[in-house]
Amino acid sequence: MKKKLISLAVAGALATPMVVFAQGTNVTLFGSVQAEYATVNKDGQSSQALIGDDTGRSRMGMHVTENLGGGLKAKAHVEYGFSTGSGALGIARERWVALANDSWGEVKFGRVQSPFKDFAGGMTIDPFAYTTLQASGSGGTMTASANGLGSGAQSFVNSAVRYDSPKVEGFSFSGLLMPGDANRLDPANVISPSSTFQGSQSNSGGEDGEWDFQVAGKYEAQVAGHNLGVFGGYSRDNVSTRQRTGNVGYPAVNKNEHVWRGGAMWSFQNFKLSGQYERITNAIGAASCSNAAALGNPATGAPDTRGQCNSAMNLGGDGDIWFAGGQYDWGNTSIIAQGGMARADATGLQAKRDVDSFTVGMIHNLSRRSSLFGGYQRAMVDDKNAIFKDSNTYSVGMRHNF
Repeated sequence: MKKKLISLAVAGALATPMVVFAQGTNVTLFGSVQAEYATVNKDGQSSQALIGDDTGRSRMGMHVTENLGGGLKAKAHVEYGFSTGSGALGIARERWVALANDSWGEVKFGRVQSPFKDFAGGMTIDPFAYTTLQASGSGGTMTASANGLGSGAQSFVNSAVRYDSPKVEGFSFSGLLMPGDANRLDPANVISPSSTFQGSQSNSGGEDGEWDFQVAGKYEAQVAGHNLGVFGGYSRDNVSTRQRTGNVGYPAVNKNEHVWRGGAMWSFQNFKLSGQYERITNAIGAASCSNAAALGNPATGAPDTRGQCNSAMNLGGDGDIWFAGGQYDWGNTSIIAQGGMARADATGLQAKRDVDSFTVGMIHNLSRRSSLFGGYQRAMVDDKNAIFKDSNTYSVGMRHNF
């Protein structure tokens, strides 16, 4: 009898920490499912239409938070994306672990989004993000770099550390460092279908090109009912040894890529206005777009008639991108008008390319979780190489978050 009591006491003592651990841990299952009917009409080409979610909104995942005491928290995040129009099981999105504290912020380790995507401008000011009407990529008004450092819908940075500060007196800061050797992560990426040039375009870094980084900051305030915000940032993609070799038809890529961004936001009652400017020099990753942003175009730096990626710069070249948007909320419906321009300077055998685009549409919230959306986008291309064409995009879709 005594042995049984001792055994029960030991078992109870061992079980107690497990119960405390379970009580201090919060597990959240989340997801989003979207389907849209999208039609892209390009001059001189047959119309392309689909029902699905090629822009990468649909996802499912798990977020875990554990209270460690003293205000310290441990976090874990795993997320996978899929298209409602296909049978594919899904692709990896964010995957990281983190330590966080309300007083000093949060540090993530793993596969993360860039601050240019979800912190300072980017998708935070684009209500049509993750639809075929999005400003990045085909819209041509935001960078959608395949290296993950831009605003591409399915662009993420591998092997990275990201820090997000708490907000202090309206100011907050975010920074990302990619210290890994991306050549081992992406050993055989080419910049064009007919090329053997190893550009490691689908992620930042590369052989001897690691230690890429990005920093961004913003200030937000309320003044007499007006919500005001300004933001800015700098991104650097260090050129790798393999990228320095150059390729036929392209200049020697021997300089690091630099991207500067600045912008502002304003809202009052039902009105919202926002805008940003980006300056790109020595484009490496910014010379290509993520697949979703390109609407079917492979993540390459070369012009390709299979898709359209208006925000892409010429490889090794410079350029500018502007975005401006307005939104009016009328009950459960948001009426949206936005647009801008991209200027890719000539370099090597690649001629100058200018793109102007505008988008109009609506988002109607059926509930807090379900919404309908639709609209029209026009892209007007002046391409001296005569490869990229003007296009008209129409879309209508539905989204449910859970």
